[in-house]
Amino acid sequence: MFNFYRPLHLLQGEKSEQQAYDFLLQQGLQLVEKNFSCKYGEIDLIMKDAETLIIVEVRYRKSNKYGGAIESISQKKQSRIIATTQYYLSSHKVNSKIRFDVIAMSKNADINWIKNAFQT
Repeated sequence: MFNFYRPLHLLQGEKSEQQAYDFLLQQGLQLVEKNFSCKYGEIDLIMKDAETLIIVEVRYRKSNKYGGAIESISQKKQSRIIATTQYYLSSHKVNSKIRFDVIAMSKNADINWIKNAFQT
């Protein structure tokens, strides 16, 4: 029997995504897809709020020593999320309004939901 070791940062990432998902469900959003990936990158959560498709990036930081969760989303990261979203929209033939949100989390479990965090 194999016992695979999973790095702590991956486990924390999965836990943070689950907390963000649970939080967004409580806010009335509906799940479309989790962890969509393609050659351009990955989208953590794709949710729906009425007629708007919400692209959610979940960021966790255990400390702000090197910048907080929000500051960790560089222009390059935003570009990858946008490219991945464009691929998703075209491959799933989705034609709806979209919004890019960020769920920023810290070690003390605070959730900061930034709606419309960046634009295309």
